[in-house]
Amino acid sequence: MTSNNIPLVSIISLAYNHEQYIEKAIESWLMQKTNFKFEAVIGEDHSTDRTREIVFDYAKKYPEIVKVISSESNVGMRENSIRTKKACRGKYIAFCEGDDYWIDPLKLQKQVD
Repeated sequence: MTSNNIPLVSIISLAYNHEQYIEKAIESWLMQKTNFKFEAVIGEDHSTDRTREIVFDYAKKYPEIVKVISSESNVGMRENSIRTKKACRGKYIAFCEGDDYWIDPLKLQKQVD
């Protein structure tokens, strides 16, 4: 069993120039109905569009769930993936790319069960 402040599941999402999609992705994570804590760790790879601004806005609104891993320059997909996965605290990891989203609000609960 996990401590009260440590999430059971970490959602990992890599994002680069996903301005048109990232809000829908994040909203699909926030709608999850679970009996456990989860976090969403977004690896934002110094996008040239508004992706960075959007994910940081969500991190400010939902600091207990949304965490952003970023840098002042583009590090590439491999390094972005490594650093984002290292930041995850959950026992389990669920993947959802920044240009994808979930439609089932019970997705995480069903997977854990």
